[in-house]
Amino acid sequence: MIEVSRGTDPLLKRAFSLFRKTSQDVQILYRICGKGTEILRNLREGTAVDMLGPLGTSYPVPADDTIPLIVAGGIGIASVYSLLERLAGRAYLFFGARTKEDLLMLHEAKQISRGVFISTDDGSEGEKGTVANILGDFLFRRTSTGDRFGIYACGPQPLLQAVSQTALQYRITSYISMEEHMACGVGACLGCVVKTRDGYKRVCKEGPVFQSTEILW
Repeated sequence: MIEVSRGTDPLLKRAFSLFRKTSQDVQILYRICGKGTEILRNLREGTAVDMLGPLGTSYPVPADDTIPLIVAGGIGIASVYSLLERLAGRAYLFFGARTKEDLLMLHEAKQISRGVFISTDDGSEGEKGTVANILGDFLFRRTSTGDRFGIYACGPQPLLQAVSQTALQYRITSYISMEEHMACGVGACLGCVVKTRDGYKRVCKEGPVFQSTEILW
């Protein structure tokens, strides 16, 4: 949770994924989509900002005998990139976006992935269509190999729902990072709840990463 203004406009901190942690710093990757991110873009180098975190749950590291399939929709790459780095050379990346301009960090991701599958809504890069369809095609071709897969995904809700259905179809354990508006980030305000099989849960506290079979779509 990052404070973008010392004043009251915007009043609340903004929620971001932890993109990458290095020995020198913590990095956040974001897209300009409103007043808060516009303020962040215009901050001068060296400006101090208040940050609360890390918060919530993270992706579990897959077992050595599991082939990780990492799915990113648009800016969802910010959530899964550190996992992709940790699994360098082991994981396949399925990356979808509206246009090729929205495929952030693609060059870097290719360097650390076992393989990369790309889709765009307009067909400007990779296959035209949804990344969930590409994931389904990949698994269909691999059903007879006996390989064990695990799915890790972040992106818009329709993508996460489609990925969850695909995982259920192929009996694959999958983990999804939910995207919800967050006000406090610590579970106090109940503003980011999602409906699960065990009742409502807070995305900022019990999530943002859930096993996909928990969520009631």
